[in-house]
Amino acid sequence: MSLAIAGCTGGEAGTTPEGTGSGETVRLTLVSYAVTQRAYESIIPKFVEDWKAKTGQTVEFDQSYAGSGTQTRAIIDGLEADVAALAIAADTLKLQEAELIEPGWEQEVPTGNGIVHKSVAALINRPNKPLVDAWSELAQPGVQVITANPRTSGGARWNFLAIWGAIAENGGTEAEALEFTEKVFRNVPILPKDAREATDVFFKQGQGDVLINYENEVILANQQGENLPYAVPTDINISIDNPIAVVDANVDKHETREVAEAFVQFLFTPEAQQEFAKVGFRPTNAEVEREFANDFPKIDKLFTSNDFGGWAAIDEKFFNDGAIFEQIQTKIAQG
Repeated sequence: MSLAIAGCTGGEAGTTPEGTGSGETVRLTLVSYAVTQRAYESIIPKFVEDWKAKTGQTVEFDQSYAGSGTQTRAIIDGLEADVAALAIAADTLKLQEAELIEPGWEQEVPTGNGIVHKSVAALINRPNKPLVDAWSELAQPGVQVITANPRTSGGARWNFLAIWGAIAENGGTEAEALEFTEKVFRNVPILPKDAREATDVFFKQGQGDVLINYENEVILANQQGENLPYAVPTDINISIDNPIAVVDANVDKHETREVAEAFVQFLFTPEAQQEFAKVGFRPTNAEVEREFANDFPKIDKLFTSNDFGGWAAIDEKFFNDGAIFEQIQTKIAQG
């Protein structure tokens, strides 16, 4: 179970030797987070065939899959990714801050915002128990909620924003959002450092009544035979947007910019978007979104990280030292 639902923190890292753009064969290094692997295993052969037909050039891929935060640190520390497909734009921005990706990367893809696929928050329940299917139920006395620590987990930051936004983005005041979020976190018995540990706490240790996770991860787990009971709150939810970017410093070093940019563009074609949708990601391509509409519950009110001012503003307000999350935890510790 912890392998199937790993949040932004699971998977295995592959070897990533340096590539070169010269000759008839070009090598690209794709660095992504764990749950995308199944989709890329289907997409990459399609791109290789397409590129060979267009240019006569053979593309070989080195692939690395691990947690988004782990991958971000690895790239900064020298893992020479040509393409970085991370779980959260905040991680891609860290690569920009490290001067590996040039500013404006968001506008270099067809969506104009850097987002290649999406998901929403889901509530995973225990079998044979009443279904917790609404945000309001997370604040009820006696309901134990499992989520990772948003100070250490990118995935948990989405969870926190989903809880806060269920009030603040639905007509409530900041004070009401703070009160509700505090009530929910008073129901959180433990704060694992990442989504994998949160999953282990829920499934292996048997703690909690409901686990907050991503819709795509539950879909993938159920495709692998888990049969997990879950609910997607449809009245209001957060769009969990997953970015893609060419790592400029590395493609220039490897002379792979042309093929790396072509691969990123290919990810937005219906052919590639269908593969993302098949494993539970909500597509960004409108044609494919219509094709798979019946596979994903319609969300009445969907908000995004941009509604909070973007990730720099989000971190400053909620997750930096002394910010709202720390204030909530301090108040809970005081009783």
